Amino acid sequence: MHRVFASWFGTGLLLRRLRGSDAGSGTVGSLFAAAMAFLAFQALAWPLQIASAVAMVALSVASVRPLAAEGDASWIVVDEAAGTFIALIGLGLWPGAVVAFVVFRLADIFKGFFPGVGAADRMEGALAVTADDVVAGLYGLAAGHVVQWLV
Repeated sequence: MHRVFASWFGTGLLLRRLRGSDAGSGTVGSLFAAAMAFLAFQALAWPLQIASAVAMVALSVASVRPLAAEGDASWIVVDEAAGTFIALIGLGLWPGAVVAFVVFRLADIFKGFFPGVGAADRMEGALAVTADDVVAGLYGLAAGHVVQWLV
């Protein structure tokens, strides 16, 4: 069951099956999570959106814990799902959620350019797998809300 959640219901394994490589699996898992979060969040008040994001972080840490010996393997994308849920709290689709998603993915991919993301990534254990995505999700959340406020 841990592998099912860690691969975010298999989305982290799609690219391996299609092209033989896990590279880019984080974005695939994030896209799937974004669709789920956006649909769910439309029906939920923001406190429940926050609770959902916190639950996703807990699910990420719990499902990755038995797999921590593998490190942050590319097929493990539940951490990206958690970061995506954080990034989309309280946002409408356009332009806020789109900007939040893009900034989240950029912060997760280019960890060294976003203060705190790289440091979280250097932590050890199951918490480290999720921590960088939580910080990247907060960057996305902030960017999305700024854009939504400006528009």
